[in-house]
Amino acid sequence: MGWSRQRTAALLLGSAVVAVPVVVPPAPALASSSQASVIEDDTHLQADPAGTLARMRALGADVVRVSVPWQSIAPAPDSARAPRGFDATDPAAYPAANWKLWDTIATDAHRDGLTLDFDLMGGAPRWARGRGRPVGNKNPNWEPSPAAYGQFVQAAATRYSGNYDPRQEALVPGDPGDLPRVSFWSVWNEPDYGPSLAPQGVPGDLTVENSPRMYRRMLDAAWSALQTTGHTPAADTILFGELAPRGENRWGVFSGMKPLVFLRALYCVDSSYRPLRGAAARIRGCPTTAAGSKRFSGQHPALFAASGVSDHPYMRWYAPNKEANPDPTNGSSTADYTSLGVIGNLGRALDRLQRAYGSHAHLPIFDTEFGYITSPPKRSPDPGSHGKVLYVSAATAASYMNWAEYISWRNPRIRSFAQYPMYDPVRPGTANDWGGFASGLLTWNGVPKATYNAWRLPIFLPDTHGRSGQPLQVWGCVRPAPYGAHDTGAAQTAQIQFAPGSSTAFTTIQTVTLSGSGSCYFDVRVRFPGSGAVRLSFGYPRADPLLAADHDEIVSRSVRVALRK
Repeated sequence: MGWSRQRTAALLLGSAVVAVPVVVPPAPALASSSQASVIEDDTHLQADPAGTLARMRALGADVVRVSVPWQSIAPAPDSARAPRGFDATDPAAYPAANWKLWDTIATDAHRDGLTLDFDLMGGAPRWARGRGRPVGNKNPNWEPSPAAYGQFVQAAATRYSGNYDPRQEALVPGDPGDLPRVSFWSVWNEPDYGPSLAPQGVPGDLTVENSPRMYRRMLDAAWSALQTTGHTPAADTILFGELAPRGENRWGVFSGMKPLVFLRALYCVDSSYRPLRGAAARIRGCPTTAAGSKRFSGQHPALFAASGVSDHPYMRWYAPNKEANPDPTNGSSTADYTSLGVIGNLGRALDRLQRAYGSHAHLPIFDTEFGYITSPPKRSPDPGSHGKVLYVSAATAASYMNWAEYISWRNPRIRSFAQYPMYDPVRPGTANDWGGFASGLLTWNGVPKATYNAWRLPIFLPDTHGRSGQPLQVWGCVRPAPYGAHDTGAAQTAQIQFAPGSSTAFTTIQTVTLSGSGSCYFDVRVRFPGSGAVRLSFGYPRADPLLAADHDEIVSRSVRVALRK
């Protein structure tokens, strides 16, 4: 990730009068030491790449997840046949205009010091889809050709290898016209979800998993293409999964499959994590014998050597510490879910999947999509849910987001915390989908929601009650601070502020100085003079060129504490 934020939990802390700094011990060993901040907003990146990336940087994001849809770059995407003589591995064989958006994003992100996660996803061009799609259905992700997908991945990985000059349409190492290198890659998006990959079930027997077979072959092809072009796990971050966190008991053609059901079939094991055999293996595209299982890890190296597994651990309208069980929307057990409240399911499953083939790898988990849909703009309860879908207010979402990030930070298996999207997607209306997937930090027309500053300056107190004089734990993150440190060469500080009782007059009672390691996080204990409200305050460096988009001084949400004598 370069200078742009290697997460650690160490910090320097000033005393209450901030005159003599003292070294604060590192965060607990169980906490993550390298949690990155991921943000995504494809719609606004398409409309205004430079402005959107600048705002993401001002918010303090490390990694910008970017959808790179195969169908949008491929030539003749609506044709039944690929163009004659088309070499799909050569980026110059694609229409130059089709690459322009991603060339611009790569160039602007490199200038801003942002890391890009290019998610190489569908839909597939028509000429790369399989047969048998239901008449009238427009899903562009029906049985994508693994070979054709691998060729597209090779073209993209070549173009963004750091050695490709688009003006010469050739690899020209060291040329000043070379596009920046992209070093963070994801393979497809939510393959356990019918709209993203279909059919989910085996045609003729929709109770048998089919999408894992397709995804395994696509992942193999993508892995090979990335290795061929110099994008290896030693040099880059390469993720697979991008899992939707829940699913149905019956997945059919276009429904969602539970993510752990998907992963077990992807790794060719049964519900007890034993390799499949015979007909059960054959119909899922798996080895049918013990000898075949011994070759499995060598034939599918991404499943064992990738940088990690990406998950979208949305909690819907629930608090982040637990998922309702059974799921009230479908009566299903959450044992095979991977939402944040049951994220331990995923870690345990990944380890068992590795052990089934003699591997002792502990694949990290990357959160690459997260957020809370808010009401407004959504109507709550959702009118089509019979009172079961209860979207939360923006203020509650802000509190839940900070709590979720603290849970994530404490889990050493989780390497990132995500926000999707930056803006609510559509203007609220009267349709059932009132406001769309409205988990943004800003409204559709750019007004910050309560979640905006909550993401920019997270604060969480695990315990808000105590005795007078007893220190309380204050955890937080000054997300933009590492950029300020880079831009000015100076250590960045934030203030822990307190307002007594019901007062709104905040004063600083302690200052934290974030270390030069690139971390935004701190974890300290503070003695408060009594009951009241706590918040963080941070001043952007005046040299920061992004001040036009943000105020000099920013504050977090406030958290109330209650102390008794």
